[in-house]
Amino acid sequence: MNAGSTIVVDADACPVKREIVEAARKFDVPVLMVASHDHRLQAESGVSIMQVDRSDQSVDLYIVNHIKRGDIVVTQDFGLATIVLAKGAIALSPRGQQYDDLNIDYLMERRHELAKQRRSGGRTKGPKAMTGEDRIRFQHNLTKVLLSRQENAEP
Repeated sequence: MNAGSTIVVDADACPVKREIVEAARKFDVPVLMVASHDHRLQAESGVSIMQVDRSDQSVDLYIVNHIKRGDIVVTQDFGLATIVLAKGAIALSPRGQQYDDLNIDYLMERRHELAKQRRSGGRTKGPKAMTGEDRIRFQHNLTKVLLSRQENAEP
């Protein structure tokens, strides 16, 4: 694994924290969970916790200011994912989708269209409930990313 890689988690609403910790342990990769003070997280072996104030973008700003090229960021926030990609890090959704230059523009545009619809009084559906299949897909894709990083690491 790249000596400096860390899995950084937008932990406020992340439903796959346990899966992240399990995968990180297998690959001996440190995890940093970033959440507002409203969320109680427990540090454990290999997992650091950073709690920030509860203002709207505090978690995102902390992550943006502390990630580096090669880190893996888990977030469901498309805006944060866009910045993560620009900084040379990998961005994954909690459902296992890897954000990239090919899909992030579409996702941002879709988010904008839905927000416009809501502002004009329209109703939109929220995200589907997390399923066991989503968790398995996430774990599979995170493992794939970690394996790829390990295989491409310099000796």
